[in-house]
Amino acid sequence: MRKLLLATAAMALSAGVASAEEVKIGLSLGFTGPLESLAPNMASGAELAIKEVSDSGKLLDGSTVVAVRADNTCIDAAASVAAVERLVTSDKVNGIMGGMCSGETIASLERVGVPNGMVMISPSATSPALTDIEDQGFFFRTSPSDSRQGEVMAEIAQEKGVNSVAITYTNNDYGKGLAESFKAAFEARGGKVTMISAHDDGKADYSAEVGALAAAGGDALAVVGYVDQGGSGVMRGVLDAGAFDVFILPDGMVGQPVVDRFGTELEKSFGQNPAAEGEGRDKYVELAKEAGFDGTSAFAAESYDATALMLLAMQAAGSSDPRVYKDKVMEVANAPGEKIGPGDLARGLELLAAGEDIDYDGASAVEFVEPGESAGTYREVDFKGGTLNAVGTR
Repeated sequence: MRKLLLATAAMALSAGVASAEEVKIGLSLGFTGPLESLAPNMASGAELAIKEVSDSGKLLDGSTVVAVRADNTCIDAAASVAAVERLVTSDKVNGIMGGMCSGETIASLERVGVPNGMVMISPSATSPALTDIEDQGFFFRTSPSDSRQGEVMAEIAQEKGVNSVAITYTNNDYGKGLAESFKAAFEARGGKVTMISAHDDGKADYSAEVGALAAAGGDALAVVGYVDQGGSGVMRGVLDAGAFDVFILPDGMVGQPVVDRFGTELEKSFGQNPAAEGEGRDKYVELAKEAGFDGTSAFAAESYDATALMLLAMQAAGSSDPRVYKDKVMEVANAPGEKIGPGDLARGLELLAAGEDIDYDGASAVEFVEPGESAGTYREVDFKGGTLNAVGTR
């Protein structure tokens, strides 16, 4: 009998070990390219959630979690597709936190994610086109659509006394979508758009664009671009020409890098980026500081949340197979259930393992609307005193 009991115990222990696995989360971000200054903190946000879950030992019978980074360049669709293909076929990841920019996200989702049944949760791809994309339930985003951001931009601009604007936008899905959303919302509020035109990234000289914008004029220039690329290039030319001294800056331009470049030249400027406020964000920022990175950096909180949602959905489904756990993402993101925030992931895993419901609020006040994207909360900022200052939430 004793031998039978020992054999049974050994079999049970062996089964427990066998059920654990190494779960891989791909991080598809633009470590080079127009937003390369934001990518490191976004990756660190994702890896903070991965470490929290892995260290807990509570995911899927003690499974560990590792991150696999991939540089999608953020702007090159072919490079993005190749990077995501490697994550899926060579690295055999169980989910992808990404993409980062809208165009490359659309390309990698359509060409790799959906055909291979891979869950992708983007923290920062905001094009309205992603709302209606045929994703077969595999795509989600913890950032809101730019349809909402355009309305917020127009609201803030009007409150700041801006009655006329010129708009320059980076020539891709993100830039065009947000620029058009802002234009429609601004004009609906009675504002005048003097000019709307695209600029290409990677140019050494933006004098032609600057000349056209200066001729059009306006109370402010809305720069719908990238801080590490053409957006800053156009701004430098405009400032040198004395054409505008008020800039309206959306998410792709908001961050410490724009302050480092322009400092007190932004004294009259303002903008916004997706971000929440409250206990969840405060806790996340504290955890990020302890981990040695800036949790207030644009889309870093959304990266933590995108990763946490995948891992919590796996626990709810009892499987790391994206074809299975995709159906649990919306469920763990929204009510009903016990509220779960940053630092509480182990508790969330315990509740899900016990068959209980959770409502993941996370670091960015997660609340998903169909077809699986953030309802949208924005941090309003200004740059008075040559610093980036949060002045409100909308």
